[in-house]
Order: sequence, then C-alpha cells, then structure tokens
Amino acid sequence: MTSQERSTTPAPQYAQRSYRAPAALVGGALLILLGLWLGADALLRGTPHTKLVALFVLLLGVPLVAAFSLRPLVRADEDRLLVRNPFRTITLPWSAVEELRATFSAEVFTTDGKYQLWAVPVSLRQRKKAARQASRGAGATRSRFGLNADAGPPPKAMADQTLAELRDLKERATHRETAQGEPQVRWSYAILAPAAVGAVGLAVMLAL
Repeated sequence: MTSQERSTTPAPQYAQRSYRAPAALVGGALLILLGLWLGADALLRGTPHTKLVALFVLLLGVPLVAAFSLRPLVRADEDRLLVRNPFRTITLPWSAVEELRATFSAEVFTTDGKYQLWAVPVSLRQRKKAARQASRGAGATRSRFGLNADAGPPPKAMADQTLAELRDLKERATHRETAQGEPQVRWSYAILAPAAVGAVGLAVMLAL
C-alpha cells in the first residue's frame, strides 16, 4: 500500500449506540394508556368542573410520566455522547467527558459538572446476580481432566456493561478532532410547558 493510499484510507466507523430502560418504557406506556382511558371517560361523562379537572390532570400527568419513562435515552457515536434526561438534553463531545461512573446511579462527569444517565438504571440486584455467576464461573474453570477451561469474561450487570462500552468509545475518540467541543444543554419545553399549565390549572380548579 502506497503512502497516498494510506492517507486516503477512511478512519474506522463505529455504529451509533442507543441505550434505554425497557422496564421504564413498558411501565410508562401502560400508565399513559391508563391515564388517557380514565381521563377520556371523565371528559365524556363528567360535569363541567370534573371535565376541567380531568383536562388539567392529563396536561400535568401525561408529560411527567413520559418525561421519566419514555424520554430518557443515552446515544453515543464516535464523536459525542447525547444524554436525554426527563427535562434536559445534554450533548457532550467526547473531549468534554472526564469520567463515567456507576455507583447507586449512572453518572457522566464533564469539564463543567456531572449529569445523571436516567436511561441507564443501576440495579444492585443485577450486580449481586452477576457476582454470583462470576463466582460460580471461577470455580468451574477446571475441566474434569484437571485442565484450565476458558470461562470467558465475567458477567456484568447491565449498567456496568453499558458504561464499559461507553468508556471504550471515549478512549477511542478523545483525541479525534471531530470529538472536540463544549457541553451543550437544552431544556425540554415540550415537557415543561404543558406540565406547568396543568399544574396551575389544577391548583386553580381545586381551590374553587
């Protein structure tokens, strides 16, 4: 391969990865469907006061349930990490990420602070289960003939596995020119605005 061919060879591309909490998605969808069903019944059959209360409850409740269950997302590619939390969206070029850590919650530490990863819940139960499996695997690394058997990498809890993948992406991308920049934070007004209207309206109706 000539020097010209080497210079025109594209850098390896890494597929975009998305992480969400399946249990939260299912639970949130069921809660929203239940709320819409009850709210629709109140809007169709209730008194004028009941209809207004139901309307404001829906305006408050549906966005909040969606914010904490359907909205959270972590998306990573070769240049940046996008963290979508209930009320904010944080875009982090990999150069701005200093550390990824999971203790009782998953967090990303940056040059200007830290942010929780709502889409990556930490389960102590999963960690204990993974530790038991690793312990059993370590005890079974010898075959019945007395030879060492390859048991593979030790199992990890979902949050720990996710952060290991994100750390790997960060290590590959930190010095890439396209991965430079400052953190950007955007508020989710599509969630906050209707929830605020619902809260104010519900407070007024309950005070009457």
